[in-house]
Amino acid sequence: MDLIKHYINGADIHGGSRQGDVYNPAIGEVVSKVTLGDLEVVNNAIEISKKVLEKWRYTTPAKRASIMFNYKKLLEDNSVRIAELVSKEHGKTIEDAKGSLQRGIEVVEYACGIPNLLKGEYSNQVGSGIDTFSMKQELGICAGITPFNFPVMIPLWMFPLATACGNAFILKPSERDPSSSIELVRLFEEAGAPPGLVNVVNGDKEVVDALIEHREVKAISFVGSSKVASYIYQKSASYNKRVQALGSAKNHMLVMPDADIEQASDALIGAAFGSAGERCMAISVAVAIGDSADKLIENITPKINNIKVGPYNDESSDMGPVVSKDAYDRINSLIESGVEEGAKLIVDRRNIKLQGYENGYFIGPCLFDNVKDNMKIYKEEIFGPVLSIVRAKNYEEGLQLVKDNPYGNGCSIFTRDGDTARNFSSEANIGMVGVNIPIPVPVAYFSFGGWKNSIFGGHNAYGMEAIRFYTHTKTITSKWPEGIRSGAQFTMPTLG
Repeated sequence: MDLIKHYINGADIHGGSRQGDVYNPAIGEVVSKVTLGDLEVVNNAIEISKKVLEKWRYTTPAKRASIMFNYKKLLEDNSVRIAELVSKEHGKTIEDAKGSLQRGIEVVEYACGIPNLLKGEYSNQVGSGIDTFSMKQELGICAGITPFNFPVMIPLWMFPLATACGNAFILKPSERDPSSSIELVRLFEEAGAPPGLVNVVNGDKEVVDALIEHREVKAISFVGSSKVASYIYQKSASYNKRVQALGSAKNHMLVMPDADIEQASDALIGAAFGSAGERCMAISVAVAIGDSADKLIENITPKINNIKVGPYNDESSDMGPVVSKDAYDRINSLIESGVEEGAKLIVDRRNIKLQGYENGYFIGPCLFDNVKDNMKIYKEEIFGPVLSIVRAKNYEEGLQLVKDNPYGNGCSIFTRDGDTARNFSSEANIGMVGVNIPIPVPVAYFSFGGWKNSIFGGHNAYGMEAIRFYTHTKTITSKWPEGIRSGAQFTMPTLG
């Protein structure tokens, strides 16, 4: 059985006394082992990072950009192979994996513009003979802790921009599906990045705590559950580190009575059940306004029943299994709680059995109606292929559901009315809002981030938010001596 090791200084490194299991969720079997790191491994990676950083921080932004251009091309050329690595360990379909990789490549493309993104400001003659200018400088060593559901997209949100800004980076991928994350770093070095600029340390909480506590790690980036995000935020802050920690979600989509029901139902299908619902931007609650609920259910039910559930290597599959047995059991438990609490389970495809994949973690798409806001399936992030329909009398009641929810990652509204859409965009206390778009993930030159309990820390992911996160701003005020010196001055200088 293959052993997945750490990737440090351009080489596979064994370190740590423990190992974890890596499954193929389509068959429910262990396909490889992963070495779990410890403090010694983290310290080794940081020492390597320090040595590489001494030279990298002086590499010109233009040179860094040229590496990013090379990297973008290599990612595109190897997209199928990378997607297969993702799908084998995560379970999502090849096409879904390729799509998530493409969103990561768009951030690399944004990093290609780093010479312009790092430009400072300059003001001449702010005082008599005095000029002021600013510059952006690297932090040092940064770390990223990434989740299982996007093992290539989210690392590509992080280390390309961090290194383009002049930092070194340590990546701690999910121990459930680390192979594709490691491959990203191998290709980065093939593109021209020096070995050791990005090091990969596999592990669990022991490695996370070691990274947070190490004085040489200046910033922590995280994507995962809100419970862990809050922990990382608080612990990192206690060690005086910068932190961006993106957490859980419970994304709502309002369907207005004037909405195009066909368009809305198609949007819901992909947004709720794509990647088996294992997306922080998945729509898990459809808020049907007025008389739209019955029309929506009538339209969407046969479409849900026609979703093809299967393994990633079946090109006809629309969605694959969930990632683990724990996830499988938790999702099934939440579905059962919905039934017990009185929600109406309209579509129940839990008991899917596929020939040759009987032990896989397959859960078919499920649809609930008459879900109430005090039910467990409404309050908790299910992170599985379960869509809840909540009926609201009017727009104001639907909007209030969005505003009262403790999470604020994404939301959307489907309507033909511009005034309603504009009001929703303004009033929803959510970080990312879609109008007739179900999953409003911004393009790479904007930024990704939620509000409320969906984010901890002051910075979003990618875009200029990331440039600001991965750099210090330094402001210099200068005055050159005149030909005739006027002698020492003992009063407080002024700019007059």
